[in-house]
Amino acid sequence: MTDKTSEAQRRPARRWLWIGLSLVLFVAIVILLFDTEDTVDVQATDISPLPPTVSVVTVVPETVQARVSAFAEVRPRWDAELRSAVSGRITAVHAGALAGTQVERGAPLFSIENAPYQSAVAAAEMELERAELALLRAQNNVTVAKRQFERDGVEPPNELAVNLPQLRVAEKTVAAAQARLNAARNDLKDAEVVAPFSGFVTRRFASLGQTVNPGDPLIHLSDNRQFELVAGFSQADWALFDHPISGVAADLTHRSGESLGQARVRRGGGFLDQDTRQVRVFLDVANPGDGILAGDFLKVHIPGRRIVDTVTLPESALTRAGYIWLVDENDHLQRFSPNILFRSEGAFTIQAPDGNGPWRVAKTPLASFLPGQRVTPLSDGG
Repeated sequence: MTDKTSEAQRRPARRWLWIGLSLVLFVAIVILLFDTEDTVDVQATDISPLPPTVSVVTVVPETVQARVSAFAEVRPRWDAELRSAVSGRITAVHAGALAGTQVERGAPLFSIENAPYQSAVAAAEMELERAELALLRAQNNVTVAKRQFERDGVEPPNELAVNLPQLRVAEKTVAAAQARLNAARNDLKDAEVVAPFSGFVTRRFASLGQTVNPGDPLIHLSDNRQFELVAGFSQADWALFDHPISGVAADLTHRSGESLGQARVRRGGGFLDQDTRQVRVFLDVANPGDGILAGDFLKVHIPGRRIVDTVTLPESALTRAGYIWLVDENDHLQRFSPNILFRSEGAFTIQAPDGNGPWRVAKTPLASFLPGQRVTPLSDGG
């Protein structure tokens, strides 16, 4: 019993001993931290750090020909939904009327029952014959009446005496009969629907045995021989052209960069697009290559006027804020806000800065650049 009591008395003593030792260790660590300075060894030296290296391109003022580009949609010159001009039952649907077919101008598409129109032509021909017969009689009556007055040696008192009014009525009757015959022949001709121009049948609306009326859709035909493009240019770009631009040849390239031939400017300017407020330029492609398809977007490059005192730089030289950085003769950075004239093939052309040049321009400016900062320029040659 005495041993257990002694052991119980010694346990609190050990606990307090450990607590005391921990406090002493903690105080020692705190004193050590306060005495230790959080510094870095700095060695004094008389050599200053080198300025950062900057890759530069050296440019001089030059005269260039502006080249203005824009994207434009390729549209067929002729694109129509062919509709029936007459009424009747469709008796034949020719192979050219099937969707996806390429047809030539004049190719047969549909045949509409034409018996009523043949009858109308025959009736109109008979009516014309009767009118011409009446005209011959009227002409004969006029001739007989004039000779009678000549034999009598007197002047006819009026036109009615020599049957001139009847002659004029007969002449107009013949003209009206001829017009009705022409209309009947046109209706008969319209019963055979043919392609008004060469192209692709993109959709068919009518079927064999269907009865159609004037105005009912038959097929949709899209031209594949002649295309046109409408390109929009800002007013600043419009000022870069030599006016008038009608007849100017423009280069066409695909979005992949592939060359697709040329187009010719039909007309440009005169009004602004109501939605974009851009100047519209209309171009024609008379002989499109296989790479030009309706509905595609192509890049149109139109040559402009010659501009003096310009500098052409790579796109990488322009910062997001729209500045370029010049390196002066003392290797100090100078910030410059350029007047961009046009862009072409990964480069942009600006009006040359003040002075005679040449100028050294940073090819890939950094966000850390500051005006007046000293740098070590490294030219393209090394």
